Amino acid sequence: MPKTKFQSIIFTLIMVFFMVFSMTCYTISLNIGSLTPQVFSMAIREMWVEYVVVFCLIFFLITKTAQKLAFRIVTPGVDKPIFIILAIQSFTVCLIVPTITLFATFLHNGVQNWFTNWLQLAVLCFPVAFCLQIFFVGPLVRLIFRTLFRSQLADNAAPEAA
Repeated sequence: MPKTKFQSIIFTLIMVFFMVFSMTCYTISLNIGSLTPQVFSMAIREMWVEYVVVFCLIFFLITKTAQKLAFRIVTPGVDKPIFIILAIQSFTVCLIVPTITLFATFLHNGVQNWFTNWLQLAVLCFPVAFCLQIFFVGPLVRLIFRTLFRSQLADNAAPEAA
């Protein structure tokens, strides 16, 4: 989707915001035992360290790794774009969930019982992150991105169509 470095930064900022906010709401809800209106304000206050870490991981490391892994099973130009998107999203979730849950475990719980805390958090977060990415946040962010960059994306597509 993004064609330039600037577009990649904006796309990643939006995607990471929605995913980190959603997953922070989820983990707070797990910790307090319910989803209440206060969870959303708590998430906005608590999410920023993870937001910066996830953005850096996604932008500088995980996107390229996820693409390399995805391109082992799909081929750009041969496979339909939706399959390429889904493959990249799937590998991104597979890479980021263990990484960020490990970081969050140390950040919020320290080192005591870190392995079991991390494993439990990763197992609880993976299916939610995967479903959010594939069915909700991914499509929403692509829609927002296409809307924000409609004219630039149309300009880039015009020479290819000719």
